[in-house]
Amino acid sequence: MKAKLSNYNQSPRKVRLLADLVRGKKVAEALNELSFVAKRAAGPVKNLIESAVANATNNSGLAKDNLFIKEIRVDKGYIMKRWRARARGRAAPIRHRTSHINLALGVKEDKPVVNK
Repeated sequence: MKAKLSNYNQSPRKVRLLADLVRGKKVAEALNELSFVAKRAAGPVKNLIESAVANATNNSGLAKDNLFIKEIRVDKGYIMKRWRARARGRAAPIRHRTSHINLALGVKEDKPVVNK
């Protein structure tokens, strides 16, 4: 019920916007929202959720309808350091940031309502 995407080539600050959007939601609702978001990271995050669902259904035999996104965490990965030429023979740094995305799914069981 876990999945991980390592060294995704986008800064964590941009990917966290999508992580905050889907955190705590049911899987079907999260996938639906990600299909309409106009962000570059929406595709890889959607694939990561689908991979975690496949892990849960194949390895643990859980139903997709009961799954929700328990934890999604975006950490910083390595930073590729490059240099850009500037005026008068100087150089300015370019930092290509990468992200690690960790995802954990939980099972939400429907509890019967007891009237007192």
